Amino acid sequence: MKKTLINIAMMAALATTSSVAMANKAGDMILRVGAVNVQPNSDKATVYAGGNKVDLGAGALTASVESDTQLGLNFVYFATDKVAVEVLAATPFTHDLKVHSGDATLDLGETTHLPPTVSALYYLNAPSDKFQPYVGLGINYTVFFEEEFAPGVTGADSVGGLNLTDLKLKNSWGLSAQVGFDYHLNEKWLVNASARYIDIDTTASFKAIDGSVPGKVEVSVDPMVYMVSVGYKF
Repeated sequence: MKKTLINIAMMAALATTSSVAMANKAGDMILRVGAVNVQPNSDKATVYAGGNKVDLGAGALTASVESDTQLGLNFVYFATDKVAVEVLAATPFTHDLKVHSGDATLDLGETTHLPPTVSALYYLNAPSDKFQPYVGLGINYTVFFEEEFAPGVTGADSVGGLNLTDLKLKNSWGLSAQVGFDYHLNEKWLVNASARYIDIDTTASFKAIDGSVPGKVEVSVDPMVYMVSVGYKF
């Protein structure tokens, strides 16, 4: 009986030590690496040229943005046991742009962007728990670059004679909100999954018909961003 009690006491001590070792605490840092998928909302934006809606005979021309997946990286610093600051980064995302005329869909072009986001996280469970769900609020700055039209909408033989040129997307500031969790495998390694909404609104400007007509598209990208990653705590 005495031996059994000693064994139980030793097991309890080891469990407590393991729990404390895995606990989040002020000054901890986590580096996460994984896959990030950006899924813009499905709303289609109307294309304007010369202040008027562009109509090729099948209703107003509209544009949409396709999804993309890239390598993601984020860094978390714990200010307290339950409050942390997170910085999200990733390799550049390249999104296909589509144009819609009635039931027909054509390649409009593509754009590349970087959406660095800084968030404040609040962890909901006790710091010693392996499972650490959290909520977060942050701010995003999206930089667009390498915008270009597809061959089908440029040149003298382009669809509807549009001959689109000089595509440019305006950079965007916006808020973000997320939910996620860390699951600690041991005192150093963890797995993470998160879903966040980012408010990204941009204006795509261009020129049409040999550069003689200015055009624009007001695009609410507003994507859902999903990340699955592996993390290491320092």
